[in-house]
Amino acid sequence: MTESTTSLFESDISLTNEERRVSVYSAIAPPTTPSTVARNTPLENLNLNWREKDLPERERTKHVHRLHPYLGKFIPQLVEIFLRKYFEPKQTILDPFCGSGTTLVQANELEINSIGYDISAFNVLLSRAKVQRYEIDRARIEILDALNKLRRFTQETTQLRLWEDRATELNIPETDNEYLRLWYAPKALNELLTYRYLIQNEGYLYQDLLKVILSRSARSSRLTTHYDLDFPKRPQTQPYQCRKHSRTCYPTTEAFKFLNRYSFDTLSRIEEFAVLRTNAEVEIHHADSRCANFPPIHGVITSPPYVGLIDYHDQHAYAYHLLGLEDRRNAEIGPAVNGSSHRAKRQYQIDVANVFRRAVDAMVPGGLLVVVIHDSANLYPEIASLCGVEVVAALDRHVNRRTGRRSNEFYESIFIWRKP
Repeated sequence: MTESTTSLFESDISLTNEERRVSVYSAIAPPTTPSTVARNTPLENLNLNWREKDLPERERTKHVHRLHPYLGKFIPQLVEIFLRKYFEPKQTILDPFCGSGTTLVQANELEINSIGYDISAFNVLLSRAKVQRYEIDRARIEILDALNKLRRFTQETTQLRLWEDRATELNIPETDNEYLRLWYAPKALNELLTYRYLIQNEGYLYQDLLKVILSRSARSSRLTTHYDLDFPKRPQTQPYQCRKHSRTCYPTTEAFKFLNRYSFDTLSRIEEFAVLRTNAEVEIHHADSRCANFPPIHGVITSPPYVGLIDYHDQHAYAYHLLGLEDRRNAEIGPAVNGSSHRAKRQYQIDVANVFRRAVDAMVPGGLLVVVIHDSANLYPEIASLCGVEVVAALDRHVNRRTGRRSNEFYESIFIWRKP
């Protein structure tokens, strides 16, 4: 271990066994501001119990972190704190479950190289769109060009028959996809299919970004209630009493208004991130981390999938159907369809430990793994044992900022492990 690496970890090495589990449920200190954290900041001084007034939604979803909704991601401020405490510019970190790319984006801001892996094709698409280096003027031209052409092709057509004539003229194929026909009103589906046609045929450079705009708009324009956008069970085709707005609401029948709104929002977000983006390298791989041969790394920051809780493919089903993405849900770790039986939990432990063993093999001596998870079943002590790491510390934090239908009490653990 080099002298600089030793200094990186010495504050944690000095912890006694009793101090290795640090509870941050109580407000022992003011809520931590990520930019104030340094390598010598004691873990016990961290207060990660941010309330809404401490860390408002606009900060938790700053710039590209809100390019597209994603259920189950950790907040960028949490990632930033542990990047600042344990890693340095020019080092390389791995996120073997990169999800929506939070770790990769935050690492880039701090000039730390990053490598991400994910089994979900949509997650890879979204992560790549977030960390892409954009020529902003060209991105603006392409986003507005697609939007203006969509307006001309669909909004100037007042009758469905006329749109179908225009679609025939442009050679826009109809879809026989049952999911799309079931979940979208005819007008909304026409607009989504036209936008997809433009992405495929107009020679745009930043197609991934336009696909994210399309996917985000498709999520919002489904035939579902306003209060159930995560996992709607059936199409909503009639007026309904809306829990979100406390009034009678109507199913969405168009997509253009969302494509218009998200086009400008996306442009604003990539412009904001462009000011913060560094030259740090970012690699993203569409692969199963259980089989991956990771390149040399200095450490890991990740939030693994939950066992039996979230179907990470199904939450973006509209994107898979609309964009024709490869569906590998059968290869997910801890898939929701398998539930949370004792057998499912044991297989989950084996699979996650397999990933972390591979990460440890690729890591420098003394490298750290920072794992953020809601470990209600207490699975992670055994995972640590299976992958042969030394437990440095475990922090518990109260996530008291839940919203919507998930406004119940929620807790997270942050496990800090070291390669022996």
